[in-house]
Amino acid sequence: MSGCVFCGIVAGEVPAFRVTDEPDGVAFLDTRPVFKGHVLVVPRTHLVTLPDLPGDALPGYFRLVQRIAVAVETGLDAGGTFVAMNNRVSQSVPHLHTHVVPRTRGDGLRGFFWPRTRYADDAEAADFAGRISAALA
Repeated sequence: MSGCVFCGIVAGEVPAFRVTDEPDGVAFLDTRPVFKGHVLVVPRTHLVTLPDLPGDALPGYFRLVQRIAVAVETGLDAGGTFVAMNNRVSQSVPHLHTHVVPRTRGDGLRGFFWPRTRYADDAEAADFAGRISAALA
């Protein structure tokens, strides 16, 4: 898509520090990393959100994300990874992308960037679960 920086990276028109370029997607370093080694994984085609990703593309795309998570841990001797995706809200580039962030104990990242809350009681929690379950139908 014209004007999409991630499409430009996929096409090789925008420079990026590529980790891999495969049929299922492209992985490259985030230019504003949470921690050094923060990788973004994008599908080759322009899609905005996870629901836009065709079902037959899910296995290959998420296998690539999984492989990147293992490579970040192994290659950087990280204690683990944080894997995340935004859909519309907080999505700075409107092209589907998955963040793979290296983690170590004591790295200072607490609860990532969002506030935490609690359900008022079990009834409220059950109501939320029920509403989501009904939307699956």
